[in-house]
Amino acid sequence: MTNRVYVVGVGLTKFEKPGRRADWDYPAMALESGTKALADAGIAYDKVEQAYAGYCYGDSCSGHRAVYGLGMTGIPVFNVNSNCSTGSSAMFLAAQAIRSGMADCTLAIGFEKMQPGSLGSTFDDREPPMQRHLLAMAELREIAFPPAPWMFGAAGLEHNEKYGSTPEHFVKIAAKNHRHSVHNPYAQFQDDYTEDQIKADKMVYAAAGLTRPMCSPTSDGSGAAILASERFVEDNDLAGQAIEIVGQSLVTDLPGTLDSASLITLVGADMSRTAAQRVYEQAQLGPEDIDVIELHDCFAPNELLTYEALGLAGEGEAHKLVDAGDTTYGGRWVVNPSGGLISKGHPLGATGLAQTAELTWQLRGLADKRQVAGAKVALAHNIGLGGSVVVTAYRPAER
Repeated sequence: MTNRVYVVGVGLTKFEKPGRRADWDYPAMALESGTKALADAGIAYDKVEQAYAGYCYGDSCSGHRAVYGLGMTGIPVFNVNSNCSTGSSAMFLAAQAIRSGMADCTLAIGFEKMQPGSLGSTFDDREPPMQRHLLAMAELREIAFPPAPWMFGAAGLEHNEKYGSTPEHFVKIAAKNHRHSVHNPYAQFQDDYTEDQIKADKMVYAAAGLTRPMCSPTSDGSGAAILASERFVEDNDLAGQAIEIVGQSLVTDLPGTLDSASLITLVGADMSRTAAQRVYEQAQLGPEDIDVIELHDCFAPNELLTYEALGLAGEGEAHKLVDAGDTTYGGRWVVNPSGGLISKGHPLGATGLAQTAELTWQLRGLADKRQVAGAKVALAHNIGLGGSVVVTAYRPAER
C-alpha cells in the first residue's frame, strides 16, 4: 500500500528576463520561493525531511546552496537535472519519498539563472544529450537553427500535412496564452497580442510560421512546493488547504522512439500519451473530468500536439479544439490559465513547479482574475527532450 501525497504549500517568484535584475542570483530566487512555500504551509523549515532541488544551468551542489538559505538542518538534499522537465522531476521524487513512506514532509524546489537568447549546449567536448534525437529528425525534415524551435515547429508541420491543421492554429494558441497572462503577476510577459501582431513579429522558424511570441523565452526565476503525507496533514491541521496528488507518472523515451518515422513522436508525444494514460488509470479519471490544465507550450505547436497526447482530442483533431474555443475560458477546459511557458516564461528548473503553484491556487479558488470557475480537478504536463515527461493530476483533499 502506498501513502497518499498532498501539496500543502507553494511559492513562486516573478519570472524575469535574464539579467533584468542584476543582483538576483539563484540563492536569492530559491530563498524567495522556498520562504513563500513554507509560509503557505504554515510550517518551519525544520519540519522538512528531504529536499529535491532542480536546475539545469549550475554547478554540482547548487541545490544545496539554494536550500541552505532556508536552513542548514542536515537533511538529504538531492540535485535534479532533466532538461525542461526538471522542476516536475524534482516534484516526482519528492512525492515518491512520501509515497514510499520514507518521509512525511519534503521540499521540491526549482530555479534557474539563464543566459539571454536561444538555448545552447554547455559543453562542446562531448556528445550532446539530444544528438540522437536531432539526427533522427534531420533524416525526416531539413534541419534549421536554432534547433529547439525547429524540432517542435517541424513536428507541428507534420501535423499540418497529415491532418489539415495550419500555422494559423499555432497563432491562435499563442494569442490565447498571451491573453491569459495579462492577469498573472508572476508572468514575464503580461501583454495581450492580436493574431496579426503575432504573425508580424520576428520570424524564428519560417517553415512553420513560428514567430517570437509563439516561443517561450529564457527566464530567471524559482518555484517551490511543500509535499506532505496524510499523517502530516492531519497532525498539522492542513486538510483545508491540502491538494492531493491523485495520479503521477514520469516516462522517458520509449522503445522505438529514435527509430520512429514521425517527428511528432520524436518530440515526445508518445511519452506524454503514455504518462497521461497511466495517470488517468491511477486517478480513475478521464480527460472529461479535468477542469484546468497547465501544459508544456514551449512552442505553440507543442500545445496543439499535447492536446492529443493528453486525450483531449482524437488523433489529428487537436486543431478542432482551437477552432471551437474549447481550451480557454468558457470552453471545455482552460489550458494554461497562467499564460503558459510562452508568456509566463521558462526558467527550466522552475517551470514544473510553477505549474504546481498555479494549479494549487486554481483548486483552492485563489487564482484571482485567472480563476477557472468551479475547478475541482487539475492536470499538469511538463516535458524535457532527451528525454522525459511528467504528468500529474491534482484535486483538493476536502471536496
